[in-house]
Amino acid sequence: MYPTVSKFDPLTSAYSRKVNYSIRQFLAQSLLAAALFCTGVSHSQELKLPNLGESSTSLFSAEQEYKLGRAWGRMFRSQVPTLDDPLVHDYLEDLIYRLATHSQLQDRRLDLIVVKNQVLNAFAVPGGVIGVHTGLLLYAQTEDELATVLSHELAHLSQRHFSRGVEQQKKQQPLTYAGMLAGLVLIATTGSSAGLAALSASQAAAIDSQLRFSRSNEQEADRIGMQTLEEAGMDPHAAPAMFERMLAASRYSGGNRVPEFLRTHPLSENRIADTRNRARQYPKVLREESLAFHLVRARVQILHADSPQRAVAEFRSALAGKPLSREASQYGLVLALKEAGQPVEARSELDQLLQHNPDQVEYLIASAELDLAIGEAQAAVRALQRELRIYPGNHALTMAYARALMADNQAHIAEEVLLAQTRRRPGDPGMWYLLAEVAGLSGNILGLHRARAEYFILSGGLSEADKQLKYALKLAQNDYHTSALVNQRILDVSNMRRSLDL
Repeated sequence: MYPTVSKFDPLTSAYSRKVNYSIRQFLAQSLLAAALFCTGVSHSQELKLPNLGESSTSLFSAEQEYKLGRAWGRMFRSQVPTLDDPLVHDYLEDLIYRLATHSQLQDRRLDLIVVKNQVLNAFAVPGGVIGVHTGLLLYAQTEDELATVLSHELAHLSQRHFSRGVEQQKKQQPLTYAGMLAGLVLIATTGSSAGLAALSASQAAAIDSQLRFSRSNEQEADRIGMQTLEEAGMDPHAAPAMFERMLAASRYSGGNRVPEFLRTHPLSENRIADTRNRARQYPKVLREESLAFHLVRARVQILHADSPQRAVAEFRSALAGKPLSREASQYGLVLALKEAGQPVEARSELDQLLQHNPDQVEYLIASAELDLAIGEAQAAVRALQRELRIYPGNHALTMAYARALMADNQAHIAEEVLLAQTRRRPGDPGMWYLLAEVAGLSGNILGLHRARAEYFILSGGLSEADKQLKYALKLAQNDYHTSALVNQRILDVSNMRRSLDL
């Protein structure tokens, strides 16, 4: 019933004496990058696509790399605000997998993290972890422009650029990790430039050398990413357009900038010119605009709006002019009106969309949410139940259905629905969080603690997960089967903690 999380304990394996220090090095570098995301630096400082790369083939097998990536993902989630929006997540996941099938990536076990941050950013981590900042959706004007960045990150993974970087590092003087971690502590605790100064003092020469090496990787990722776009039926000419938009954003951002040696994806006129010349080798692809992209983009616009009222004004203004997608702007207006406490006007706008496109899942969920907003929980339950018969297992519909059941005082049914969904989507922290809530409402305290534990495991809170599992174990004393399952998860968490040397 409950998902099995991969266990990896380098301290007890026969391999440990060789690789354990390297694992700590890898995680230290990853933690440093995660801390940089969280410091609140200016927009221009974060205008980069950090490739945390892949671990060296001489040190890690593909399976170890996969497990390390998942461990990094848990640590990363514990330090940054992530977005719990099934519609946004499902769209990005579908697009990434569509691109991956046309890429050179062999291991396609991918894990997506959507970061709630309006800077233009994305990254790839060894083991197939892809991170996308919501700001990337704000800056991309088309799905093909968004796909440009994602295919670039997939190319970094497929070409094992971090592995090659590690080999290059071996030729340099070993990095001073004490200095790196000292900088990390200052960055994480103060959010000031002092941490960057400490980092710069101890690491400038070594990192500058590494980044000079990575510029050739960037060119290779541009080239292979463009091939992926073309093979996926998308427009390679979107690549120079997106890079030009990124460069313009960096010019107008002003403020302090991260030193050049920390820019792992440097943008320049030369790089854009190279990309433009490379795109000329491909015919321009004219595709119908992706409505799904624009609908998700509208959701992100509301997420980062100053207030619902401001979002209403912005979408009304867009509709009065020439928006990228009129239909998506109207959808955004519906959501903004709902958030602003104007469900009747929102319903009027949504009815127009449903007349034109009655099967669009985003509109069906919006309709159910409007029913909930006016206290018609039973209507929302019936509508979502009907749609799930048509789209069984659809994650966004299922989550909306569970919330509607909660509002209709049917938490016990919502619990059954979510338990079934955990078998389809065991890696979704938001689903485990909601399951814990409905388990509590239905009186299943044992289930509440187990669901909380899974949420904390996925979110990097291993100590808290251990506490929740021990609470659950006390409640399961008279149930041998459940006790065995809980004890196994306690062991899993212990192994995860030891593998990170926590």
